[in-house]
Amino acid sequence: MPASSGRPSLNYHLLAHSKASDDLRHLILEISRAAKYISYAIQTTETGLSGTTNQFGEEQVKLDVLSDTLISRSLVESGSVCCYISEEHEDVVELDSKAPFTVVFDPLDGSSLVDANFAIGSIFGIYRTSDIIGRTPREQVAALYVLYGPRTLLVYTVGGGKGVHEFILNDVGDFILLRDHLGVCDDAKNFSPGNLRAISENAAYGSAVDRWLKEEKTLRYSGCMVADIHHILSKGQGIFTNIGGGPKSKYPVGKLRHVFECGPFAYLVEEAGGIATDGSMPILDKKITSVDQRTAILIGSKNEVKATEKLLR
Repeated sequence: MPASSGRPSLNYHLLAHSKASDDLRHLILEISRAAKYISYAIQTTETGLSGTTNQFGEEQVKLDVLSDTLISRSLVESGSVCCYISEEHEDVVELDSKAPFTVVFDPLDGSSLVDANFAIGSIFGIYRTSDIIGRTPREQVAALYVLYGPRTLLVYTVGGGKGVHEFILNDVGDFILLRDHLGVCDDAKNFSPGNLRAISENAAYGSAVDRWLKEEKTLRYSGCMVADIHHILSKGQGIFTNIGGGPKSKYPVGKLRHVFECGPFAYLVEEAGGIATDGSMPILDKKITSVDQRTAILIGSKNEVKATEKLLR
């Protein structure tokens, strides 16, 4: 525990509060180490396109590629990862068949916002298995994200009722506890509607947006899923949505990826007392069928998610 602040470090919190197993604790610390380098790189690295594309044909910015490299290196050095799945790679990357964990991650969510200097982030899910295909996000043993904004924040959970906890990167490079046991209440005052162009083909989604406006809910949407869901966890309420536009649209079932975006956030938000569904079933119970699987998502305050789910049926 750092003597200077009296607040526990991430390492101490994992050890004393969450009682994470040693191998899981060390893996989360390795991921946090990569996040420190990414945070520094965001402040100092020239932005711009790298000249390459990821598996989805999207142009990669330099920070995308650098973030993926930094995280991949940390996973290798941890010695506890059998394989990983990154948004920046087409296939599963195998490391050590005898190691216990699979890590799924989006190295730099919201990277298109880099030039605008908006908040961006990294998302991680951890499974104690060598193959996640056919499994569900409920089988994660931990999930975390890092938000790179005016301050660099790390939020993690190991599930099992042990809570969701927020840490801040201090001036000497330690993540120390900022807030313990983040929670999401049942009713929402704020809404974050992603993929709004879908309302032109999905009238029910348009009706949901109209209802939020008529109820004078407050719009909070940045275009970075990490920032928008952190807002829900930070304020203790809200709803985030990303809904498909229909069979003829570019994203018929929603734009976001089940494996390394929706699955980890569903694990975090449900641990904090909220819920996450695809409009018909819990995200945590939705089987993983492929690396590039997409899904609709409604996530946040229980009552608001359920009411919106009814409108979309």
